[in-house]
This record gives sequence, C-alpha cells and structure tokens, in this order.
Amino acid sequence: MTAKLQLAGPMRYRVRSAGAFCRSALAVGVRRLLKGPRRPGWNWTVELVTQALQAQLARAFAMPDVAGMRRYLDAVVINSLALSRVNITPVSQQQFSGSWFAPKQVAPRGTLLYFHGGGYAFYPKAHADLIALITLAVGTRTFALDYRLSPEHRFPAQLEDALGAYRWLLDSGVAADDLVVGGDSAGGNLTLALLLAVRDLKLPLPALAIALSPPTDFDPPEVLGSLNQFEADLDWIDWPMLVKWADWFCSPEQRRDPLVSPIHADLRDLPPVYIQAGGAEILYPSIAAFAARAQKQGANVILETWADMNHNFQMFGSRAPQSAQALHRLGEVVESSLRHLATANEHR
Repeated sequence: MTAKLQLAGPMRYRVRSAGAFCRSALAVGVRRLLKGPRRPGWNWTVELVTQALQAQLARAFAMPDVAGMRRYLDAVVINSLALSRVNITPVSQQQFSGSWFAPKQVAPRGTLLYFHGGGYAFYPKAHADLIALITLAVGTRTFALDYRLSPEHRFPAQLEDALGAYRWLLDSGVAADDLVVGGDSAGGNLTLALLLAVRDLKLPLPALAIALSPPTDFDPPEVLGSLNQFEADLDWIDWPMLVKWADWFCSPEQRRDPLVSPIHADLRDLPPVYIQAGGAEILYPSIAAFAARAQKQGANVILETWADMNHNFQMFGSRAPQSAQALHRLGEVVESSLRHLATANEHR
C-alpha cells in the first residue's frame, strides 16, 4: 500500500518537518550509496523513515512544553490506501472517547479494542494509518480508544479509561469470546495492564491479547540495564525519551507496580498473549525477559521477533516485507484464536 506524507499545522512546523525529511533523505541516499543499508534487512523506506522519525522526535523533545510537542508531531500526516479502505466513526461517551475503524469491503470478524502508542503522552494523527493497517490485517471492527494522556493525567487514568471502554463493549453486547484487546508501544503496555485488571476484577476475559513492542518495565535502574545498547542508534526512540515518558506517566514509587511494569506481575490465568517485537529496538531485552518470565509461570505468551526491525515496525505496511509479514501473522493469530473459541463453544 502506497502512502503519502502531508504537512499540516503552523507553517513554521511544516517548514521544519519538510527540512528534516529532505535532510534525512539526502543522508540516507548518500550512506546507502557509499556503505549500503544500515541493516541487511532494511530497504530504502525503513531506513528513511527511521532517520526522519529520529529527527522529528528529537525536534519535538527540544520544545518547552508537551502541547507544542504534540502540535509539532501532528505536522506530519499519513494518507494511505489503508485509510481509504476503512470507515472511521468517532464515538464520544461520558467517560471516554475513541473511534471505530471498520473494513469497507469485508464483513468484520470479532471486535478489537485497540490502544495506541505514543509514550502515554502523544496520539499523533499519523497513528491512524497504523490502526487502519492492523484493522485490515486482522479483519475486525476496531475500537481505538482515545485515552487520557500524561503528563496532565497520570497512572492509573489510562487504565481506568481502558477498563471503562472494555466494560462498555461487554455491556453493548460484545461477547468476551469475540473480543481481542491489543495495542502498540505504550498501548501494548496498557493491553497487558488491562488483562491483569480484568482478571483480578473477575470480569469475562477476552479471547486474545496482542502487543506490539510493549514496554514491560518502567523502573529506570532495571530498564537501563536491559536496554539494547548495541542497537540503540538503529531505533527511532532513545533512552532520554523513555525516561521522560516514565516521569510523565507515574511516580517513582509506582514503577514496580505490576500494572505499570508487567514484568513484575503474576501472569497466570490470563488469555493467550501474542507479542511482536523488533530485534533492533532498544526495548527488546526487556520484552524478551517478560516473555521468558511469563512462560516460566506457565502463561500462554508467545513472542515473535523480526531480527532487523525496530520499534513499531508494522507501521511500514507493505512498504517493507517484514512489516507485511508481521501484519499477516497478526491476521492469522486473531483468526485462529477466534475460530478456536467459536468451535469450542459449539461443542459445549
């Protein structure tokens, strides 16, 4: 699926974003000509977008306040075929808001409750493209929750919003066996926290959870020791950003809470959890440690890794073969899970 980048917002932001993109394109072109790709599996799109995102986020984090950061990140909007193939319907409830994403050309199977990434502090407009890609890949109707953002709203505000949306879907007639929860980056963390909360509240559990590049440990001493230092310059997020997001999200004494750092959780009696991660992302060691700990507890957690890829690499869609493969796997896993439960229910 082809995608077009559009510039929006104040003219000064458009000019800065365009300049950063042009400089990134020139640097990547020269480097690939002289030295080849930075990773064997990186095509032009992966390398260019990675460098452009590094520049865009660095510029955003140099701004004095989070409102300016959000406006600057919204200066880049993605319009792709994926967005043209879904219907997007805003929803506003008393306690939360969000949007339905539904495939236009196929009847959806099941429902996906989706939590966006952005360090719990951002919900860039460009993120709609990733949600559309995932919706088309898994074939569900997808409710993308617009949860409250930090630093204005700190933990547990986001979890409260997620629980509210989960209960709302159940109350509206969505069967738990037809419900998948998932998210990317911070949304992947929120997915894991929601599973723990739903289990402990004895609510009906969803059929499946999917987590893309989820942070699993917000405790800085622990995180610093488990970062993928060798690959850090290949990712488009970095250590100072992670520290800032953690500071905005919760207090230091909350960072070992299992609902913040699920690596410390009792992970038994949860539905299946399917995780995708890139081997070149700085969070990878902590993601792998979480999966290993879960499996030792007997939890049904599967981690699939794409060795050369970085954070949220599914965003490249068909523009990178690894991303296309990962999205295809998401569809397979969701279809298999929903079909298995439907068959089991028929034989009860």
